[in-house]
This record gives sequence, C-alpha cells and structure tokens, in this order.
Amino acid sequence: MTGVKVLVIGGGAREHALCRSLSLDPDVTALHCAPGNAGIAEVAEVHQVDALDGTAVAGLAASLGADLVVVGPEAPLVAGVADALRERGFPVFGPSAQAAELEGSKAFAKDVMAAAGVPTARAYVCTTPEEIDAALDAFGAPYVVKDDGLAAGKGVVVTGDLAAAREHALACGRVVIEEFLDGPEVSLFAVTDGETVVPLQPAQDFKRALDGDEGPNTGGMGAYSPLPWADPKLVDEVLQTVLQPTVDELRRRGTPFSGLLYAGLAITSRGIRVIEFNARFGDPETQVVLARLKTPLAGLLHAAATGTLASVPPLRWSDGAAVTVVVASHNYPGTPRTGDVIEGLAEAAELDDAYVLHAGTAHDAEGRVVSAGGRVLSVTATGPDLETARTRAYEAVSRVHLPGGHHRTDIAARAAEGS
Repeated sequence: MTGVKVLVIGGGAREHALCRSLSLDPDVTALHCAPGNAGIAEVAEVHQVDALDGTAVAGLAASLGADLVVVGPEAPLVAGVADALRERGFPVFGPSAQAAELEGSKAFAKDVMAAAGVPTARAYVCTTPEEIDAALDAFGAPYVVKDDGLAAGKGVVVTGDLAAAREHALACGRVVIEEFLDGPEVSLFAVTDGETVVPLQPAQDFKRALDGDEGPNTGGMGAYSPLPWADPKLVDEVLQTVLQPTVDELRRRGTPFSGLLYAGLAITSRGIRVIEFNARFGDPETQVVLARLKTPLAGLLHAAATGTLASVPPLRWSDGAAVTVVVASHNYPGTPRTGDVIEGLAEAAELDDAYVLHAGTAHDAEGRVVSAGGRVLSVTATGPDLETARTRAYEAVSRVHLPGGHHRTDIAARAAEGS
C-alpha cells in the first residue's frame, strides 16, 4: 500500500497525534485534516468543514480524492458520518452510527455486554426520580452516576455525597446508576474490522483536574504507557473476555463494529470489569500509545477499514515509555477562558524526544497561537523508562506559557517510582 491520501476528521490533540503518526508514515503522500487546529496545520493541510455533516465530509473527501478517511471524535461517529462516507465508497476508519451507540448510549453498551457475557458493573437504567432514588439506595456510596448519552468525558459523577449524586442524575434525563468498582483503571484500545481484533498497548489516564486525583472530572489531564504494574497477561485476557466477545456480539446483531474499540477497565479485587466502551481513540491515551507504536499507522487503519486486518503482521512497539501532560485553560473543566496567547512552543520543540500536540488552539488575527478550548495542549515525551519520559515531558511543559493555564504535576509519578 503506497501513495495513500488520508483525511482525518477532528481538531483535538487526539487528531494531532493521529496526524503526526500518519505524517511519519512513508506510504502517506498527502495528509489532510478537517477542521484541524494550529498545530495540525504544521503537519497536514487543514480544511473547514462541519464535522457532524456527513454529506459535507463526504464531499470534502471526494474533492481530495481520499484513499482513507479517519474519523477521530465520537460525535461525528454517533451522527453517522462514517455511514455517509461508506455510502460514497470511501474506506473509513470508524464505526457506523448503530455500532457507535456502544459509546453513544451507556444503556445500549450494558445490553451488549450482558448478551456477550462481558464482565461489568451491575447497573440500573433510570428515567424517573423514583427509579433514581431506588438505584442510589440499592448501591450506596460511593455513588456512580452516568449520563446515558455523550458528554465529552464529563457526564460521569463519582461521589460520596448523596445529594450531589441525585442532582446529577436528575439533570441527565436518562441515566445509568451502577455499583462502584474498586482498583486501578486501565485504557485498552483495539483496532478491529468487525471480525479480527488487534489490541494495542494499554495506557492509564488521569481524569481528575488536580494532583492526587482531587477536583472535578475532566476529559483527561494526562496519560502514560506502558503500565509496569500491570499483569503481563492483561492484554490477552481482555482480548478474550471483553474485546472479541463484544465485536462478535455486534456482528451477530447485524451492526458490525469497524474502527477503534476502546475499553475502559477497572482491575478489581474480583477481576477485570468494564467501566465503559468508547467508539474511537481516547484522548489523552492516544498520545502515549501512538508515541510507542513503531508499525506504520496508515496500513493498520486501512486494513481495518477494508476488512483485511487478519493479514496484518504483528504490531511492533518501542521498548520505552511515553508520558503526556495536558495543559488546560483557565477555569477548565468549567467554562474555559479562550483567546490567551501561548508562548514557548518553539522553545519546547527544541527538546529531544519531546513534542507538543495541540488540542484547543487557533491562530488569532496576528497569526499568533492562542487558546481555543478547555484542554489546550498535550505535551508528550518518550524515553527508555517512565521516569525519563516523565522528566522530559515536564521539562517541555516548563517552557510553555499559557496565561491562567494549569496542569497536574503528578502524571505517572507513582508508576515511575515503582518501575
């Protein structure tokens, strides 16, 4: 597979990580991204498009002569953008709208897991105040309350405060209330064409806004890979008990899942349990997983999009580690302040084995890079071990200045100490 033109849909740090890896793939001869961001514009040609409009996205793909379209975020997938592209004959990395309900509806995901025999938390789907009160009473504290629909990583509340749990549940409309799962959390991605499932390397992300896992939930404040504390058999076990059964069940239902299946897992005292599924690469875990992937990315994604994944050789990985630290804007995860000028990007780029991936950035009228969202940058570094990668990532963070910005200082700290 040579001379591939790739179009990536999305404009966050996940898409910057995808574009960076694709730009390093010798088989990729043209790389486009829509709508992109200020950082993506350095490695791909960016285009304006409504990412939720399947007709518009397909039209752009046609005008570019794209050989592969990669849909990054969940909202376009749930909106059926991948379906619109497939109807026009484009190879698409990303599931259909029906299959993407695995992320779009927590209740649907629970139903699939029950049918597939996938281990997960016990849960109730509630639509009335009476059902909510009964479910909260049944499980007790700590309470786990999940908005049934998409909420950009901020629809989940885990709290010991009954009043706060009930308030969130009532605000959701349709809500899933489930038992609390103890133990560390792991993110495991798998590339699939609807039959063959190829797991990637596990990562761990940090959802809370503040050091020590304090503060409100966010879309993710950092991540690292590999996990030195994890059982070496973890990936094989998750493939056999979670990933393959889920893909098989969706195919049995007539809604095959093709693209990236993301399993959020809790390693509990009773074994592995699925916290949630996502239908796309996770952010910020993608940044560290792709940093370690040595296999060229375009061929892997194209094989998933064309049903030929079984013929792909085993994936190759670096032996080292990767750490990413998210720099967020003032007031995130509340309403973020935007338009602040970001300085020090060139200084950070001078470091070896470290680079800055853009999430919420744009160019202002003077051509300066400014903040344009809540999570602004994903500062990523690699090294022979977690401690080295972590040191390099924070050195790069120290060179970047975002007025009012904040970041966690403890990403991968505990894992690095034990590795």
